[in-house]
Amino acid sequence: MSIAAHLHSEARLVKEHPAGLLALEKAAGLRSHPNRGGVVDDGALLALPYDEAAEAYVDGSTRYYLLNRLDAPTSGLILLATDAKVAAEVKERFAGHDVEKTYLAVVKGRLSRPQERWSDKLLTQTRRGQLRTVTSGRGEPALCEAKQLQQTRSQPLLSLLELHPHTGRTHQLRVQCASRYLPIVGDATYGDFRYNRAFAKKHGEKRLLLHAAAVKLSFQAGGKTHRFEAQCETPEIMRALF
Repeated sequence: MSIAAHLHSEARLVKEHPAGLLALEKAAGLRSHPNRGGVVDDGALLALPYDEAAEAYVDGSTRYYLLNRLDAPTSGLILLATDAKVAAEVKERFAGHDVEKTYLAVVKGRLSRPQERWSDKLLTQTRRGQLRTVTSGRGEPALCEAKQLQQTRSQPLLSLLELHPHTGRTHQLRVQCASRYLPIVGDATYGDFRYNRAFAKKHGEKRLLLHAAAVKLSFQAGGKTHRFEAQCETPEIMRALF
């Protein structure tokens, strides 16, 4: 049975490589995987049991290995593989920061320059059962390139940013934006809560306006080097603002 039969109604198959690499697009609010292993979660990407040890959804003898994760509030591309060797190879690419990732974010404010390179140290801790990330000298390096794409004419000023993270820290983009007084609209953890309420009232939209828009990587399979690229459309609410 193909993966399409197991996809959540708010997820879709974007691209499939013959070597067994898949790009899916998920909606905001959809979990990358169930919170508990061995169960079918109707709020997760696939309607299949999840093996936490293998980091894979299980469909009989078929495994759909999860290669990267998005926070539930973030929409966009997520990669899976049906081949264990391809999965291990691509995970190494992610770990080595050899995957080119492009995100779009709507933030309150604007960059001080058309393009910026952000370098921080981020520390993730668990507080009252929830993950929280802060800037800290004791943290891990977090690197990102940011580019100003568009901005609104009305106040408060909103900007559409293109973000290229070179590391993959927990909540990295959300914290790096917030620490520069550029909170991502709809961020219920690190954002401008008062503005989030005003935005939701005006636009009828409460979601986090952060979207994983494109991914590019090379990987080895069958003795050959393969190039894989995938992209998905910008969410309607993000297009409508500009």
